[in-house]
Amino acid sequence: MSERLRQLITFWQANPTDAFLLFAIAKEYEKAGNDAEALAWYERLRSTDPQYLGLYYHLGRLYERLGRLPEAIETYRTGMRLARESGDAHTWSEINAARLEIDPMDEDV
Repeated sequence: MSERLRQLITFWQANPTDAFLLFAIAKEYEKAGNDAEALAWYERLRSTDPQYLGLYYHLGRLYERLGRLPEAIETYRTGMRLARESGDAHTWSEINAARLEIDPMDEDV
């Protein structure tokens, strides 16, 4: 485990609902090539703070890499809906571009 990851986990233990820390821990595991741990932390973030928009692009990409395309598409759709509801056109556009790469015929969003 890297020193950065150790520090992030220590910070998270002091504040277990901090969405940014959950996201940062997931990204560190992903960077280290530990997709299983990254997935667990992304899913923890989703259950703790489902409004954290940065989650949906990265979780969708991880699902894609794991070959779990239906879950990737559903994750992208959820992120796009939340981005639209919050008025975040930039995030909506990024998530939509990722979704269209794997589901170009889907116009339901």
